[in-house]
Amino acid sequence: MSRHYRFNLKAVISLVILHGVVVVLFCSWYVQIRPCNVSPLGTKTHILLLSSWRSGSSFLGQVLSQHPSVFYLSEPAWHVWTTGWKSGKQAHRIAVRDLLHEIYKCDFSVLGSYFSEKPTVSSLFMWTHSRALCSPPACSVTATNDTQCRQACGVQGLKQMEETCRAYSHLAIKEVRFFELESLYPLLQDPNLDLRIIHLVRDPRAVMKSREKSPRALQRDNAIVLEHRNMASIEMQNDIMQKICQSHVRINERAILDPPLFLEGRYKMIRYEDVAHNPLKVMNNIYKFVGLKTSKKLEEWIYRLTHGNGKGTFKEAFQITSRNATEVSQAWRTVLPYSKVRRIQEVCKEAMSLLGYRTVYSEEEQKRLEIDLVMPHKFTW
Repeated sequence: MSRHYRFNLKAVISLVILHGVVVVLFCSWYVQIRPCNVSPLGTKTHILLLSSWRSGSSFLGQVLSQHPSVFYLSEPAWHVWTTGWKSGKQAHRIAVRDLLHEIYKCDFSVLGSYFSEKPTVSSLFMWTHSRALCSPPACSVTATNDTQCRQACGVQGLKQMEETCRAYSHLAIKEVRFFELESLYPLLQDPNLDLRIIHLVRDPRAVMKSREKSPRALQRDNAIVLEHRNMASIEMQNDIMQKICQSHVRINERAILDPPLFLEGRYKMIRYEDVAHNPLKVMNNIYKFVGLKTSKKLEEWIYRLTHGNGKGTFKEAFQITSRNATEVSQAWRTVLPYSKVRRIQEVCKEAMSLLGYRTVYSEEEQKRLEIDLVMPHKFTW
């Protein structure tokens, strides 16, 4: 004998509606408590620290690298420029962008084409600047300095490095070889990447002073930037500084004045001088922008690194050592001759105005350190 069930249609409809209301309310509650700048569960936040040579990017890169959630690489585009150094910078734009695109997916096989032998971690440019590569699981020990990292942590292959990369929630890359944002548009438009751009700038007079400490190290990059044009040394330095300043203006104006929709909320500009004067505040702002949380240990590390003694030695030009950050940011004012300062101010006039750096009109004004040459500036992001 078959059984017949009677359903109360009104009751069923009421239950469905009630279920829908509960789901909507729950989702609304979840959205409210979840920070908008934190990536959804299971996704990775991608960070590009975009700067130019001698602008403090190595230090700011370490601010990112020291965070336990960040897998950090320093200037992988160096391999592209070194391999194709006879070409100019325009010829490298697509190759550099594509390299970053693959690395952001934790695919390092693309790097293999830039090595003559089977690559390991130690084949990478400035690999010891990555805390993630100098500590477990990438390394058997937690290296406490550059020397220890080189001795113990460089044998891992690229495949093992990919596995390590995937374990981190944030992947940060520092680059000094982009001169416009447009090259990065395909990365920003890729739905599989959550790319945040931190644009680090510095007073061009301070950049010039820092560049003069290491001219040979920058020789090849200079030639590529200038498309291998022959010119006198003074003319070359002025031309280099002009191109660097123009690139900062171009990048900032594109990101701030009329940004495409896919760039909104994904760009933040930082001045090195603001980092020097208030490192903890700037660090917290950067971490918030990329969805990271700070800690007492990280704050203490930042404080020690920015409150050391002196401005650093010649041998420390490319190293991360404890220095007095304020003294470093002001060093150009007592070292550079005013004639050179005046030329830099001429070729970088637009950038200095946009970025908030005051012009000096005499040697006396230049050397009066009580005069603040960094104007208050509210950055939009």
